[in-house]
Amino acid sequence: MSNPSIKPTRRIVTVEDSDGTSIACADGPSPDVRTDPARPGFASTRIWLTEGTPAPIVGVRETLDLAHSLRPPSEGSVCRVLTIPPDTDNVTEGEVRAYFETMGSPDVCRCGDGTHPYMQCTDSLDFCIVLEGEITLVLDMEEVSLKAEDTVILQGGNHAWSNRSDRSCRLFISQHDGTA
Repeated sequence: MSNPSIKPTRRIVTVEDSDGTSIACADGPSPDVRTDPARPGFASTRIWLTEGTPAPIVGVRETLDLAHSLRPPSEGSVCRVLTIPPDTDNVTEGEVRAYFETMGSPDVCRCGDGTHPYMQCTDSLDFCIVLEGEITLVLDMEEVSLKAEDTVILQGGNHAWSNRSDRSCRLFISQHDGTA
């Protein structure tokens, strides 16, 4: 990771060895960290990905080589940690669209609607936990202020995360494919 201001997310992956004994086959910073040049200090760190349910749990040692997207795979799930720096007023619509393109999800972008530059919509069930800091969940008609240990169950719909504080916020998000 090239930005020292972004706190690495330690990821431990466990498996059963050939004798049926549980072991840690990986222990270190998650290798999949995406940033946004328009938001210095922003990071989207993927932790794990599944391509279906039930998810295979035998013989799987890595999943981060699968395609990157802001939505989970069809019938799958994705876990990530977001580091969101304080909002900036100088981000352009072109920079926002470039971010969504880089994240493999240009079609989830809802920027330009006047609500929040990073407004998005995914057909997923998201379990969100504020790990540290403060954040505002921006919805179509309301905003919800959140602090460390608050949780959100996000069932699709337009949303954005707005950091109006003076320090970064970290969120854990477990997304699961959903139907509208």
